[in-house]
Amino acid sequence: MPLSRRALLGTTGALAAAIALSACGSSNGGSGAASSSASAAGTFPVTVEHKFGSTEVKGPKEGQELKVVALGWSDGENCLALGVKPIAVYDWLGFGKDKKGVGPWAVEKFGDVTPEVMERSDSGIDYELVQSLSPDLILNVNSGYDEKEYKRLSEIAPTISGPKDAQNFAPGWDNQTRMIGKALGLEEQGNQLVDDTNAKIKEVADKHPKFKGVQAVTGSKFGEAYGLSYTGDMRWDLMADLGFTMYSKAAAMKPDKGFYANVSEEQVSVFDAPVAVMFPIGYSLQELKDDKILNSLSVFKDGRAVLLDPEEDLVQAFSAGNPLSIGLVLDQLPPKLDTAVAKI
Repeated sequence: MPLSRRALLGTTGALAAAIALSACGSSNGGSGAASSSASAAGTFPVTVEHKFGSTEVKGPKEGQELKVVALGWSDGENCLALGVKPIAVYDWLGFGKDKKGVGPWAVEKFGDVTPEVMERSDSGIDYELVQSLSPDLILNVNSGYDEKEYKRLSEIAPTISGPKDAQNFAPGWDNQTRMIGKALGLEEQGNQLVDDTNAKIKEVADKHPKFKGVQAVTGSKFGEAYGLSYTGDMRWDLMADLGFTMYSKAAAMKPDKGFYANVSEEQVSVFDAPVAVMFPIGYSLQELKDDKILNSLSVFKDGRAVLLDPEEDLVQAFSAGNPLSIGLVLDQLPPKLDTAVAKI
């Protein structure tokens, strides 16, 4: 049975393999702990349509800042990109309390504010902890879209799930950003952030015309097998935005959970594209390089495989997939892709 992201991350330990537009959104000054969030001034009330209906967000209590608990994958970083500092963040990528549960590209936007960092767990969300924080808003936009989970959270505070048609953990970074912007009372700012991010992606794509039309894949080595990023996965979607097209064999595979497909040892030829971007989950870069099965593929033999180091920020930014991490990816990944494309 395919794993959910929560289960996958829980069983592989720290997601050393995780995969970005920096400086989009202001960082308001402020100080305090989780009980005193600093926020951009939103306009309320707002009503947000999502997978489980519609939710009205009335805004903060009079004289207070909006208290946001960000539970979804990268929901917290989207808040920060819009100038809102969540009081709690679910630490999907295992950044840790010293990084305030977010990537190094985003941590400074918290300023002196220290959020509650909720460690990921196979047991799921700690509802009692969430309730103890008395939030005005709960974001669970990029998640597994469990209706029971949504209903329980909604008993605590107005909760925003993902887009109506989204597969689990595949809302699309742009949809996620727009929804969060609206929920924060910052709809115009959210739309502008998406536009600015898309403009940066287009700028990079225009600077690399040789990417256009090249067949490629993105995938991972984890557990006893491999995973293929699919349409709807932020990693592949960014590659597509840069001009690449999915390798025909990979495109023919059926995704297991919307954002990826399990790949057995017998199916590894789906990675043998003109260009492959691969990263390890629960393995070192050297173990990925030494994988005998992958090394049987021409894309590996010919040096057309871009292998990402789980110890570097790039692999985490590639997985984080939000406006604050996309910039790092756009700075660091294209030169590696240039090298691979040149060898076709």
